[in-house]
Amino acid sequence: MTETALSSAAEPRDRAPKISFVSLGCPKALVDSERIVTHLRSEGYELSKSHAGADVVVVNTCGFLDSAKAESLDAIGRAMAENGRVIVTGCMGAEPGEIADKYPNLLAITRPQAYESVVEAVHAAVPPAHDPYVDLVPPQGVRFTPRHYAYLKISEGCSNRCSFCIIPHLRGDLVSRPAADVLREAEKLVRAGVKELLVISQDTSAYGQDLRYAESQWKDRAVRAKFLDLARELGEFGAWVRLHYVYPYPHVDGVIDLMAQGKILPYLDIPFQHAAPNVLKAMRRPASQEKTIDRIAEWRRSVPDLALRSSFIVGFPGETEEDFRLLLDWLSEAKLDRVGAFRYEAVGGAVANALPGAVPEEVKQERWNRLMAHQQAIAAKLQKARIGRRVPVIVDEVGPTVAKGRTKWDAPEIDGSVHIAAHRPLRPGEIVTVKIEGADAYDLKGTAVG
Repeated sequence: MTETALSSAAEPRDRAPKISFVSLGCPKALVDSERIVTHLRSEGYELSKSHAGADVVVVNTCGFLDSAKAESLDAIGRAMAENGRVIVTGCMGAEPGEIADKYPNLLAITRPQAYESVVEAVHAAVPPAHDPYVDLVPPQGVRFTPRHYAYLKISEGCSNRCSFCIIPHLRGDLVSRPAADVLREAEKLVRAGVKELLVISQDTSAYGQDLRYAESQWKDRAVRAKFLDLARELGEFGAWVRLHYVYPYPHVDGVIDLMAQGKILPYLDIPFQHAAPNVLKAMRRPASQEKTIDRIAEWRRSVPDLALRSSFIVGFPGETEEDFRLLLDWLSEAKLDRVGAFRYEAVGGAVANALPGAVPEEVKQERWNRLMAHQQAIAAKLQKARIGRRVPVIVDEVGPTVAKGRTKWDAPEIDGSVHIAAHRPLRPGEIVTVKIEGADAYDLKGTAVG
């Protein structure tokens, strides 16, 4: 969760209006929050460090799972208790009834991605007191991430219809940004000191399908709104480029060549979700996991250092013990570097809720425990093989004696870290060569040598 703050009032004031901002959910929602705050900062609003010190609170909610809804409702409740003037937006705003029933005195509830509606609601609550002679917003906009990395959202929505997911209902079908728009934003970020661009969307490899891969003018050339073309152009900025939420469509093979050339990071975040064909069919996901194993092997022949991250759901309706063992066997063969696992949770409005064969909660937990232990052993072996290597590491945090950073195989927040001993002061965002001297299933440790 990200909390920050901004402010205002209807009468003339001798200070800038302040707003407190709560951002919940995934990095895609974080980018939405950054856009809203960038707009408000351009109008003179300031960020407040507390709800009590703000003129109004904005809560950007997550509504993907019932547990996320509960967290969002709790955040709204805290904002109401500490401030009382609250605007709600985000995924839960797509179905405002549940929020309005519990908190009838909210100032406004807006749908996800409805930036203009949020800004209008803030204006109504606390009119801006903008000084046109003061430039409040840097060219790259306001961001909630550290200075050296940034999320780059290339599209909204999703046109897939996975049975467990309600994202299309909450955020609509795929809407891609023109390639030139994405590249202009990336250029501003890199000029501002960003060293790592994390490319995100609901379905990154479907980028541009809704635009029929239309060209847009970028500098002296036309660039198609296509996954491979955009990745190639992003690789020219000289920053680390990391691809997230990539569905394993056939054309994904094309970016492997860019990785082999060093244009983008040897890292793919692919949500496989399961390996058993009948479970994948019930999920409405691609079911040819045998072919996926062959493709992974081919990718690694081209890029031996390729890191693969994925997420899986255990306890999906109808999942049998045989299905689960097949998943474990698939993980043993695939040897993924990073794995996240989730116990299946029914989501209001999802098609999967009507499927037969509900798995008991205790079985879900037992399978989750087994999967995590199984994958931990795989990851530990892969990590141990990196001991003795010298690898580039981007520094995230610095301490008195040890700094913390990440290799090209690790994304911020969700993957592992490198604990770095150094004989000189290191700076956040600096990329240093580290000799790896130790490892566990998640993290590495080593000494900066260059």
